[in-house]
Amino acid sequence: MRSPRSLSVALLAVLLTLGTFFVASPASAATVRYAALGDSYSAGVGAGSYTSESGSCKRSTNAYPYLWKNAHAPSAFSFVACSGARTGDVMNNQLSVLSTSTTLVSISIGGNDAGFASTMQTCVLDSESACLSAVATAKSYANNTLPGQLDTVYAAIHAKAPNAHVVVLGYPHLYQLGGNCILGIGDTKRAAINGAADALDAVTAKRAANAGFTFGDVRGAFTGHEICGSSTNWLHSTTLPIDESYHPTAAGQSGGFLPVFSAAA
Repeated sequence: MRSPRSLSVALLAVLLTLGTFFVASPASAATVRYAALGDSYSAGVGAGSYTSESGSCKRSTNAYPYLWKNAHAPSAFSFVACSGARTGDVMNNQLSVLSTSTTLVSISIGGNDAGFASTMQTCVLDSESACLSAVATAKSYANNTLPGQLDTVYAAIHAKAPNAHVVVLGYPHLYQLGGNCILGIGDTKRAAINGAADALDAVTAKRAANAGFTFGDVRGAFTGHEICGSSTNWLHSTTLPIDESYHPTAAGQSGGFLPVFSAAA
């Protein structure tokens, strides 16, 4: 049987070990250096509370990157996602924040390259046939041209931040089929627009996987919260200012994008 002194020494050793563990864990978390790249869905257009320094990029403190930063307190945070950004804008204007010390990167990109905004305008304002034609053009671009552009961006991210875990976020379905809108477009147009999002997500997921990145699929998170769905819509329909149309609300950022990113990160 051990003496009281031996037990005390053993207990002290255990406590010191546990103390070392609990002190080291926050220190480890504080080494995260996070860079948020991408387009309006990552900037938080539509979520309000835009930072004064972001100007027309409209970076929101309600956007998922900012919310994740507030919850996890990384040692460095670079938020450069920008409204209207295309793959070329990421290459030219956003990659400078990356370095070998970057440990976490998030990005959504490709929707503007595929002409999603003009497709939405056509579908809302023009005939069904014009909408279906515009969607077909966008899907063709996504399937045939966008893969090479994404490969270029992803390779550049890896080259600049070789030690980073990269999470690529997809795009949600905009419409609930069979949903009820006082003013809105029919189910044929809605289905076509959702199909364009599916095509964009499929291409993005494959290119991200090929690059060794993690793809965050937000479509499931937004189910039941699409336009023409429940009273708790997480997406704007046509609204003012017009550039916020068809973008996530603050609730869409916190309830849709943030959980998906947090799980992937």
